Amino acid sequence: MNNSVSDLNDITRQIKSMERRKKPKMLVVDDEPDNLDLLYRTFRRDFKVFKADSGMSALDVLSQEGEVAVIISDQRMPEMKGTEFLSKTVSNFPDTVRIILTGFTDVEDLVDAINSGQVYKYITKPWDPNELKDVVDHAAETYDLLKQRTEELIRANEQAKLLAAIAQVAQDSSTLDDCLNPLATAFGESFSADGCVVQQVKDGQLGSQGSYGKEGISPVSLDNDPLVQTSISEENVKVWVKSSSNPPPEGTDYEGAGLQMHLIFPLAYRGTPLATLSLQWMSSQKPSEEEIKLMHLAAQQAVLAVAVVNCMA
Repeated sequence: MNNSVSDLNDITRQIKSMERRKKPKMLVVDDEPDNLDLLYRTFRRDFKVFKADSGMSALDVLSQEGEVAVIISDQRMPEMKGTEFLSKTVSNFPDTVRIILTGFTDVEDLVDAINSGQVYKYITKPWDPNELKDVVDHAAETYDLLKQRTEELIRANEQAKLLAAIAQVAQDSSTLDDCLNPLATAFGESFSADGCVVQQVKDGQLGSQGSYGKEGISPVSLDNDPLVQTSISEENVKVWVKSSSNPPPEGTDYEGAGLQMHLIFPLAYRGTPLATLSLQWMSSQKPSEEEIKLMHLAAQQAVLAVAVVNCMA
């Protein structure tokens, strides 16, 4: 497979240029409306800020919006203290960074919360906007680092599982057709794709295929896809990402299927195309740059598996 690092870098540049970086999410919690509005105004330019006037309503926000990077909560609130509310968020959102605003000395609660990892830092009232911004900037950086490390561990685990699955496919399959469905399933599940197709290529023409679809989704057919044909003929990775300036290739059903991103890897051994690998995302989160590099590595391993099975058939 004649795919260089520059090919992958070009793909990631295309994705980044078509998708603007989203603001990190923040939740601010205070039972005093003036303080709540001030917190919102302070951070709305740099964060997507959600507001809640109590611990219970804040938990409702999290249940609807999911994980946020930073939570800032007042400590003294009716019904539920800030530290009590934050303790309820730890199990579901372990990477979220939590900050307490306190206007009184409640050393025991704060020390317990900080020592147990529930609170990153506390700020005394009246708080200085510049000081709070600095703390939040560091908190957001901490969140990014935690997410990066978590994702690295997940990727390493997924890589090991995927490479083991590819090796198992080569061992268990007696014909090329036998290995197509297992490979499609292994790649689709490993990279959280909504659809995956592994289709045989013979004499430049597409043949039998194996497919995977998440939750009943049918992957888009490759038969009339000019991007697939170009990928096969050039032996290069190809990508399509939906945007207002990037219409679907002619002859495809990308729009009807709700396709948001399509990645195509040619599986060629010593210059001979054996199959093509198509990964498709409709509603699931699109892959990161590191995940795309992992796909490239796994596709190279899949080439070897397909080549072994093809030789044995």
